[in-house]
Amino acid sequence: MCFSASASFGTSMVLSLIGVLTLKKARQVNQYLFASIPLFFAIQQLAEGFLWIGLEDTQHTVLQKISTYTFLFFAQIVWPSLVPIAIAVLEKDLKWLKIQYFLIAIGLVTSLYLGYCLITFPVDAQIMENHIAYQQDYPVAISKYGGILYLMATIGPTFFTNTPKMWLLGISILWSYLLTIIFYTAYIVSVWCFFSAIISIAVLYIIHELNKNSVNIVYKKRNAT
Repeated sequence: MCFSASASFGTSMVLSLIGVLTLKKARQVNQYLFASIPLFFAIQQLAEGFLWIGLEDTQHTVLQKISTYTFLFFAQIVWPSLVPIAIAVLEKDLKWLKIQYFLIAIGLVTSLYLGYCLITFPVDAQIMENHIAYQQDYPVAISKYGGILYLMATIGPTFFTNTPKMWLLGISILWSYLLTIIFYTAYIVSVWCFFSAIISIAVLYIIHELNKNSVNIVYKKRNAT
């Protein structure tokens, strides 16, 4: 969260509750990874909460370093791979699966690429105007093309699937990203995650729709027999 440690911890708690509820609603094994997305967001926000503490007190330099890398690990390595894989696992249409596999490949390449950058180039964080700004001394080309691949991996799969209402997740991610670029250009990495609660609610709703459709299909089959 982009405002304070308490805001980050509070958001983490809310996301944890959404995550537990979403996992409870998951009824099939292939839904668990997708349903875990809110909990991963909760861990990421928890890390940024500790980062606030580390940045506000210079005695906690180790905490600051660990929290910075933990937050960026989720932001730049976990999401590009987890999102397309979680969506592909839900897919039952072979036509869409071929596209999903391609997007998974893009996500894995993006994660590996950004992971390499994360451990190779200098990374730091500091508080600026009540926000956390992440300084990542990556080459310009990586920042430019890596961003395009990142969006392809995290947003693309939501529109190339037969899973009910999955497009809502894509709209949530895209809408939050555009708002962040427009109003918080210097704090994209941090502020974008402010919208994780909205994105997590979309995940909860999609799981609900999946199970509702499954019940309807079973009901129709029983009536047909």
